[in-house]
Amino acid sequence: MARTQKNKATSAHLGSLKAKLAKLRRELLEPSTGAGAGGGGKGEGFDVNKVGDARVGLVGFPSVGKSTLLTKLTGTMSEVAAYEFTTLTCIPGVVHYRGAKIQMLDLPGIIEGAKDGKGRGRQVISTARTCNVILIVLDCLKPISHKKLIEKELEGFGIRLNKRPPGITFRRKDKGGVSLTTTISEPKLDLDAVKAVCSEYRIHNADVHLKEDCDVDDLVDVIEGSRVYIPCIYVLNKIDQITMEELNVIDKLPHYCPVCAYHEWNLDGLVEMIWDYIDVLRIYTKPKGKLPDYNDPVVLPNNRRTLEDFCNRIHKGIMKQFKYALVWGTSVKHKPQKVGKDHVLDDEDIVQIVKKI
Repeated sequence: MARTQKNKATSAHLGSLKAKLAKLRRELLEPSTGAGAGGGGKGEGFDVNKVGDARVGLVGFPSVGKSTLLTKLTGTMSEVAAYEFTTLTCIPGVVHYRGAKIQMLDLPGIIEGAKDGKGRGRQVISTARTCNVILIVLDCLKPISHKKLIEKELEGFGIRLNKRPPGITFRRKDKGGVSLTTTISEPKLDLDAVKAVCSEYRIHNADVHLKEDCDVDDLVDVIEGSRVYIPCIYVLNKIDQITMEELNVIDKLPHYCPVCAYHEWNLDGLVEMIWDYIDVLRIYTKPKGKLPDYNDPVVLPNNRRTLEDFCNRIHKGIMKQFKYALVWGTSVKHKPQKVGKDHVLDDEDIVQIVKKI
């Protein structure tokens, strides 16, 4: 594949090969249970209860400072030593920031081949799939190739870092063959490539619509359907051992945060960056005739922030008695304003719910 020229004539052949590879990878990651399964089983994650409003996982090679970082951020004691693989299980901790509880998970160090089950790698990466944000902790004295290796292990397990789902609508149908529609003038995908990929999955009737310019890999991800898209921050630890000029170069790179966990340098900047990446908003509750409760906000993800989502976050039964709500804040013109369940809230809005009598 690497030596094959990429053009219109070879796109269908390359698409077929990429689809075959994706299917084989999935079969390797989900082996049949039994005596011959081996390799750490299907890859169930560590049994850690989700606590708080968001979950952040620390992923990296052994001895890069993950345990020290967790201890300094959360106060939770995670064993630190001068040898590798000190952490053998998942150590949770909680950071309280701007009224929200952020759960931090110190995961055991992964090694090359983790996605294939080496060094309990499947358990580590399965737990990372459940996180809202992944922190890839790197030692700034080690080669930058470590970053590529970790990205390869995570991508092999269906985790897409700092990407959003591709703009492809894929719908199966009963008859009519495979059709391709697009709003792009010269897309990378053509009908032959789409048909070649679909035939590998034994799909002979489907509608594919491209909303943006996507490639074969994006189409395979959509058909597989098991991909997760997670924001990622690259935490460069041990910056006390590099020069100021090197630090200035690192600071300009996107998604990077230089820190020194041992000396507690720039940990506030890291927590602020995590807050931006988890992309949540805080809504304050106001009982009738009382002041708003600013100490314990209701935290909602930015993509689910209607008044109905707010009520369901407090209790599932509130919507049965919901009449209307009074809202103070930037999402309304008047203070207060009477709104319904479909109203979209903004950060730090104040909400008073009125129930049916």
